[in-house]
Amino acid sequence: MKTQIDWKRKLSSRKLWAAVAGIVAGLAMVFGLDGDTISNVAGAVVSVASLVTYIIAEGRVDAAWAKKEETGV
Repeated sequence: MKTQIDWKRKLSSRKLWAAVAGIVAGLAMVFGLDGDTISNVAGAVVSVASLVTYIIAEGRVDAAWAKKEETGV
């Protein structure tokens, strides 16, 4: 039985984006980047994560509203 992956839910996960920021910061340290660069990169990752989460959440709200309007509830 093949199950579908819920990419919207996965990409809106704060845990995922915190992990990505941690991995990026860790790799930046390994490659010898300075603290300011690491902070900037981690901040960019968190900012993108916030934007993606907002877009997905608003899409879900809009879809639920459209479905509600369609059914006349």
